[in-house]
Amino acid sequence: MATSQTLFRTKDIRNIAVVGHAGSGKTTLIETLLEKAGVINSAGSVGRGTTVCDFLDQEKHLQHSLDASVCHLETGGTSINLLDTPGYPDFMGRALSVLSAVETAAIVINAQTGPELVTHRMMDFSSQRKLCQLIIVNKIDAEGVELEKILTEIRETFGRQCLPLNLPAQQGKAVADCFFEPADQTPDFSSVDAAHTEIVDQVVELDEELMEAYLEQGDELSLEQLHDPFERALRAGHLIPVCFVSSETGAGIKQLLRILSELMPNPMEGNPPEFFNNTSEEKAVTVNADDADGHFVGHVFKVNVDPYVGRLATFRVHQGTVKTGDQIFVGNHRKAVKLAHLYRVQGKNLEEVSSVLSGNFCSVSKIEELHFDTVIHSSHDEDDLHLGFIKMPPPMYGVALELAQRGQEKKLSDALHKLTTEDPSLKIEFHAQTNETVLRGMGELHLRIILERMKNEFGIDVSTQPPKIAYLETVTRKSEGHHRHKKQTGGAGQFGEVFLRIEPLPRGSGFEFSNKVVGGTIPGQFIPAVEKGVRQVLDDGAIAGYPLQDVKVIVYDGKHHPVDSKEIAFVAAGKRAFSDAISKAKPIVLEPIAKIEVTTPNNYVGDITGHLSGIRGRIAGSAATAGNRVKISAEVPLAELGDYQTMLKSLTGGEGTFTMEFDHYEKTPPSVQKNLEKAFRPASEE
Repeated sequence: MATSQTLFRTKDIRNIAVVGHAGSGKTTLIETLLEKAGVINSAGSVGRGTTVCDFLDQEKHLQHSLDASVCHLETGGTSINLLDTPGYPDFMGRALSVLSAVETAAIVINAQTGPELVTHRMMDFSSQRKLCQLIIVNKIDAEGVELEKILTEIRETFGRQCLPLNLPAQQGKAVADCFFEPADQTPDFSSVDAAHTEIVDQVVELDEELMEAYLEQGDELSLEQLHDPFERALRAGHLIPVCFVSSETGAGIKQLLRILSELMPNPMEGNPPEFFNNTSEEKAVTVNADDADGHFVGHVFKVNVDPYVGRLATFRVHQGTVKTGDQIFVGNHRKAVKLAHLYRVQGKNLEEVSSVLSGNFCSVSKIEELHFDTVIHSSHDEDDLHLGFIKMPPPMYGVALELAQRGQEKKLSDALHKLTTEDPSLKIEFHAQTNETVLRGMGELHLRIILERMKNEFGIDVSTQPPKIAYLETVTRKSEGHHRHKKQTGGAGQFGEVFLRIEPLPRGSGFEFSNKVVGGTIPGQFIPAVEKGVRQVLDDGAIAGYPLQDVKVIVYDGKHHPVDSKEIAFVAAGKRAFSDAISKAKPIVLEPIAKIEVTTPNNYVGDITGHLSGIRGRIAGSAATAGNRVKISAEVPLAELGDYQTMLKSLTGGEGTFTMEFDHYEKTPPSVQKNLEKAFRPASEE
């Protein structure tokens, strides 16, 4: 681990998340930036697995980023922190989780494909987080690209405020500067003068005095005059700069470095993230990036569990300065922890530093209390401080896990705990009703990568299957049941007789048991045994093997024998009497109904609604959203949604997304109930 003592002032720091769809060339672009800034001697290759950011074995094998990586470079007197993020939709959670650490989202678009699914979602999410946005069109030298058409599509999709800072020239082999030093150059389309004028017009709109001087004098405005209104336009979303580059040939890379250094906001210029204090109410708390002498406030935006380093937590310093040896508090924990070592991260390498100023990134190791989204601080006054809610897409794809080898339950639990610590879009559920451990993620690829890690890193082999559907059973009318349990085996026998009534309860009420026995026909010590027998049927089901609910049981009569009556006899009698009553009470199977929202390009609406109707869904409505997309709301039986992600991908060419959540239970159609009963009977008879 190298030691570095270089300190940059907060105003000289730039924090930028590089986001975009898989295949847009984000990792290669960062590699080229690092080379141009002199951080590395030569750019590595994704294909050869030699890049700074994609250093995990799985990333090298897949040749795509699977986790967010941190690196940094120095140029033009500034220190630029870059976050390389995954582009697969399945790993979007890991990309979104780092947006709270930056002022700028640099959205990379592949010139060969134009805006894609993740492009749209990252533009939406970064806008929601009020980040400044920069669009980078990469691979401009690729054969057959139509760059003018791409720029038109960007402006039509994301707004007229998307304006080019440079334009491609020489068929994408170079770029023409339209902002810093516009000269008499001939771009492949449009003109430098027109592009420059459009940018200046857009920027001065937010500064009345500057706009008046500009219109009256007609003089060219200097870069110094444009700087503050440029930053204001970025913060307001009034301007989204577009620049053209080729990470392969280096075209536009030099200017991109200048754009990042001179035009992107520093931590004091961007829109600060919102912190809240829960002490009495949800009220905003001011955290100042320019307060280097204030008490320390940091936020953990990334956690990795390394087999050698241990837990490595990376955080952004939002206020104050943190030094090696400082005692800090984690969330609302009252006990302080010591920061024995501080590191700056460069890919997989750690550089030890003695202090970190407000606005910069830092990592610490082996502090088990640190989790994703934890606020750390140096003041007791910040015990309940937390960052504004980070809206993450819920994990929709699930598999039930089954160990291939018994006795590894503890090992599995530990592995799942470590994996969910790293990945905020990974969720573990234990369903008591179905006795299953369900792993949920963003898609099939996401979970496949996780299962590979479990096997390779933790030595745990599991088989998977679709999660079982949590059906329920209930009754629809009142009835009575009776059973006499009598067993004589030569010695002391078994005897117990039970009479009971059942009646349905409102949906969601659960179960009620009432003892109305009078005269001691069933002695009080045997009533719990009757209830035990009844509860066995509740747990195991009566007609299809699913838990019974929303029923009231009233035991009102019975008989006992002074010698042969035992607890086991009344358990059996209660169980059979309850089953007898259920058979007369028109039992039904209930199925879970999910509320689903599907977002799709407008031209797929008919296919989506048709398919939802075909899987017993009820369309609740639809609404237009940004980018010529439509959000469709529906209620669908959960049993029909097991492979919906794959189906939606097929219907929309990978452009559709969905969320769902459990809503309520409903009676299953007779045909579905008949199949469930048929599947249950052989097991019951056996």
